[in-house]
Amino acid sequence: MIRSLRLRLAIGALIAIGLVLLVVWFSLSRLFTDYVVGRYRAEMATIVDTIAAQVVVSDGEIALPREPADPRFSLPAGGRYWQLAPATGAPIRSRSLWDTVIDTQARSTGNYEGFVELEGPDGAPMLVHGQALSLGDGPDAERFSVQAGFGRKELDDALDAFHGRMRLMLLATAAVLAGAAFLQGALGLAPLRKLRERAALVRAGSERNFGSAGPSEVGPVVNEINLLLAERETAVERARARASDLAHGLKTPLTVLAQLAEGLPDAERRVALQQVDLVRQRADRQLQAARMGVERMVTTSVAGMAGKLVSVLRPVTAERHIVWDMAIDPSLSLDIDPADLAECLGNLLDNAAKWARSRIRVSATRIEDRLQIVVGDDGPGIAEGDRERVMRRGGRVVDGEVGAVPGTGLGLAISADIADAYGATLTLGRSPLGGLEAVLAFETSGGRKRSRDPV
Repeated sequence: MIRSLRLRLAIGALIAIGLVLLVVWFSLSRLFTDYVVGRYRAEMATIVDTIAAQVVVSDGEIALPREPADPRFSLPAGGRYWQLAPATGAPIRSRSLWDTVIDTQARSTGNYEGFVELEGPDGAPMLVHGQALSLGDGPDAERFSVQAGFGRKELDDALDAFHGRMRLMLLATAAVLAGAAFLQGALGLAPLRKLRERAALVRAGSERNFGSAGPSEVGPVVNEINLLLAERETAVERARARASDLAHGLKTPLTVLAQLAEGLPDAERRVALQQVDLVRQRADRQLQAARMGVERMVTTSVAGMAGKLVSVLRPVTAERHIVWDMAIDPSLSLDIDPADLAECLGNLLDNAAKWARSRIRVSATRIEDRLQIVVGDDGPGIAEGDRERVMRRGGRVVDGEVGAVPGTGLGLAISADIADAYGATLTLGRSPLGGLEAVLAFETSGGRKRSRDPV
């Protein structure tokens, strides 16, 4: 199925132009053929009438005292022929027929555009028009027939010359009409290109809606989209309000529970505090998931955001003498909410800061239509079989063992959720430094993927 409007319009225009020009071709061809054939038939009828008008009866025989003056009748195979054939006796013929006798009984043996087609004196086809006549009245009337002919090639050449010129004319007409159709399609679809540019501004957060842009034919669609955007903005505000209410609603009960847990024996207090912390982190994850996809995207500098995050984590790792390597082109940017990028990349950098022994490398490169952010360290890394598990809730790694340290391990899972909400991917592998390498890959050629409902 053809999805391109431009291609549909072009194909439709070409089909319509082709059909119209075919009709014009056959119509003009038929009209010109009838005209030319009519002229030749009129000429042949004139020759027949001229000869018939000069026929006389001498001594009981048909005679022609004076022949037509056209010099072509005097030349062998001169292109014009006539024959006077009495009912009895030898026919009288033009010199141009040479030794050829026109068969007066051949009327039904061949037909070409209303003429009888016979072999001419030069062996080429000859078209003949004949008429049966009589001189006198009653039983004593002398009956005879007169035939006039010409070479078929003469008629064919005239028709071929016309068809050749008409073919060139129609081809030129087709080219002009096709160009006009493509131009019309380009001009007609230009407003849709402007709507696409307007949509990009709305998506980037520069505009709130489409306004009244676009032709009147798409006005109802634009109005519906504007209403949809207004409803979406209302839904966003409600989601933010509910997320804020939920955060404040959970904060106080969790604080009270944590305080009450302090009065418990050591074993029970440790378990209770772990559960309170588990509830708090899971709530934070749900709030993060609810917020993803409702923020308005802006162009965020990758180098600027990474630099801010590293500047926060560098003092934390200073006591362990960890070296931070940054290799990010300042021109690289993403259409993403800064808070989402900070959360997603910050979790990866925080994870590297916890497990690195002496070095952490942060880089970003653009490969065709993808932008990759790579965070690598020289820590213990994660075994290949455990990498999928650590991106699910509850999995943590110390010295290569999943779950060796108590906690929820939600950092990588949250980063993976944020990446998925933007149509990006988070993959874990082995870093050239020897530890874990986390790769965030964002599409830079398409729009943002709609986030799924938080779970």
